[in-house]
Amino acid sequence: MLSNYLKIAFRNLWRNKTYSAINLFGLAFGIATCLLITFYVIDELSYDRFLGNADRAYRINTDINFGGSESHTAATAAPMGPALAQVYPDIEAAARIRDQAPGMIRKGTEKIQERSVYADSTLFDVLGLTVLAGNSKTALNQPHTVVITRRMALKYFDTPEAVGKTLILNENDPYKVTGVIEDLPRTSHLNADLYFSMLDHADSKENSWLSHNYSTYLLLKPGVSPQQVEGQIRQLFLKHGGPMIQQWLGKNVAELEAGGSYVRYTLLPVPDIHLHSNRVDEMNPSGNIQYVYIFSAIAIFILFIACINFMNLATARSAHRAKEVGVRKVLGSASAHLIGQFLTESILLSFMACSISLLLVELALPAFNQLADKQLSLNFIRDWYLLPFLLTFALFVGVLAGSYPAFYLSSFEPAKVLKGKLTAGMRSGWLRSSLVVFQFFASVFLIICTLAIHRQLNFIQQKQVGFDREQVLMLDGVYGPQVQALKNEILRIPGVQSGTVTGYLPTPSWRGNDSFFPEGEITPERAVQMQTWYVDPDYMKTMGLQLLAGRNFSNQMATDSSAVILNETAAKLFGYTSPTGRKIAEIEDLRTGRTRELHIIGVVKNFNYESLRENVGALCLLLNANPAGYATFRLKTQQLPETVAKIEQTWQRVLPGQPFRAQFMDEAFDSIYRSEQRVGKVFLSFAITAIVIACLGLFGLAAYSAEQRTKEIGVRKVLGATELQLVALLSSDFVRLISIAFLIAVPIAWYVMNQWLEGFAYRSSLSIWIFLGAGAASLCIALLTISSQAIRAASMNPVKSLKSE
Repeated sequence: MLSNYLKIAFRNLWRNKTYSAINLFGLAFGIATCLLITFYVIDELSYDRFLGNADRAYRINTDINFGGSESHTAATAAPMGPALAQVYPDIEAAARIRDQAPGMIRKGTEKIQERSVYADSTLFDVLGLTVLAGNSKTALNQPHTVVITRRMALKYFDTPEAVGKTLILNENDPYKVTGVIEDLPRTSHLNADLYFSMLDHADSKENSWLSHNYSTYLLLKPGVSPQQVEGQIRQLFLKHGGPMIQQWLGKNVAELEAGGSYVRYTLLPVPDIHLHSNRVDEMNPSGNIQYVYIFSAIAIFILFIACINFMNLATARSAHRAKEVGVRKVLGSASAHLIGQFLTESILLSFMACSISLLLVELALPAFNQLADKQLSLNFIRDWYLLPFLLTFALFVGVLAGSYPAFYLSSFEPAKVLKGKLTAGMRSGWLRSSLVVFQFFASVFLIICTLAIHRQLNFIQQKQVGFDREQVLMLDGVYGPQVQALKNEILRIPGVQSGTVTGYLPTPSWRGNDSFFPEGEITPERAVQMQTWYVDPDYMKTMGLQLLAGRNFSNQMATDSSAVILNETAAKLFGYTSPTGRKIAEIEDLRTGRTRELHIIGVVKNFNYESLRENVGALCLLLNANPAGYATFRLKTQQLPETVAKIEQTWQRVLPGQPFRAQFMDEAFDSIYRSEQRVGKVFLSFAITAIVIACLGLFGLAAYSAEQRTKEIGVRKVLGATELQLVALLSSDFVRLISIAFLIAVPIAWYVMNQWLEGFAYRSSLSIWIFLGAGAASLCIALLTISSQAIRAASMNPVKSLKSE
């Protein structure tokens, strides 16, 4: 019996090639898109799950409110971790990381900058990293020691057996390799390949509880709650940090908290860092759990659209086979046999679609990886759940789509069916109409979101940010005595207008705040949290900053060593109407409260030195006598490639063996919004996919509707109806459904996009043209899809459609 069902199913599918192809590829595209998004979501959720102690490892986060300025950082004070592990038995171990690379590594005559951090020896046990060689407990207990990844061992020593070998840093600074760990996967918030001993970092032994510069990780004992440990962290801070605050400000912690200031510590599970944390001092750019939710919703939308197509076309075509059902029942076919036949056809088509979807996924993965910045692959051994999921899904969709013709049509009395008393069409199919509304609701929603995201990204790229980032070339890794010589040599190149050397640029970088006070007012109420940037006198000219009052720095004025230039926000927070000539004080030593005095020589116009998600914060510029970090040059627009080539030649001559790493500032600035740019592109791709799938279904339904109304069209033509009137008649039902979908989608999309835009301090408006454009686009696409069938039906000779009457 099954073989007979399959034989008839294949015959029916082949007989109705257009219907079968639309159903098959519509569902296949939907499943393929859903699988791609599923891979993306699983990859995002898998960060740091590979760690051996992922279930008990936590990072301490710090939230500070001082003088009305808030700071949310992923760092703590240097003594926090060791003290916690020593005092509280609930904490099995603690480890710190300082994200500050020690320098260049020499390999022959070449100097290479690798991703490196300072770390405590306990880090590997706290996180549960796989140690391939060396003693993890003591590997970094001595200065000038380093633990490296397997990849680094192979790169520098051509063997993973690297323990006991020596890495040379900078000119001649030897570090002994005391351990080798397994390479960290891409799905890790850690971004380092070399872990230098924390003992080599000068500040690691400082006893200041108010300076937060170290990422601190805790391994809790089994059964210990993080909330319990958070209380212990607070107790420890009150014990050690409280007296420092009292000595510094003359007030205790309770008095500060009564005035609204606070220091709070919370524990974040390490596997949650990637998606649930976007703080100052993150080691890697974070993801966003909101995008995981959004993409998951899109996957469900697209899968629903594809399944709706499948069910709509299956139920629509079932009415066409009503007479077949009647004949079969007259000839003695049982209802169970009819049910089996319809379900077999539906399930067969569903299984074929799932098979094709796997091929589509394999073909689309390279492009999707490039679009989403991932390294996903289709692997049935690793993703063992995929095959049973697809088989179950195919069976479910097939049964669901085939249930209507199987159970509904098989119940009709043969006499009624054969007399033509069974009618169908868009007007009688309220369920089909509802499903079409949902399809185009999802499509219009995605179009609106895509347009809104692209509008915001264009707004960001075109907004005046207060500095000129065009034609500015940044050279990374400029250290040592040759810095000034390099700058002078490059400035001689004809295409170079100006240059500066500094470690502080308005590009993606995490920087901490320092506390400043108006002269003579060292109180929490008058505190101003500011970023401090050390620059040279050529900085403002090269960056294109605008001086509003006062003057720039000068190497000819000895007093400029204690001079400061404020931005507008800082001047306003200090309450100075004429800041030039006034003085401010900076806390120089948090342990003793010692301050240093600075005099204001100028005010610079506000510029967006961080993401446009944030308002411009307080900032001060100070003169740097020994600049290092980035050599940055403003270039002329003519002959840029030739100028960059000459700069590289000069670099190689002045700094031989040191890698030349150059980037234009506008590219670095745009990288802040790279995740949003990716999301915008992915949204666009998925919106197009949703529309294509929806239109496939609409095409099939339009063809079916035209077929059902062939005789009506013939009669209307005989009575004088024009082709345009007939096209409008056939299209009107669909236009009404799409209009309903548009009215439902607009308020929901408006709310969702408003919530997304709330994350930007500077944002575009949700123009009415976005919504009207999305509605018009979806309607035009739908009409183009329908019109081919409507015009074909309207232009048919009425003699052919009425000859059987």
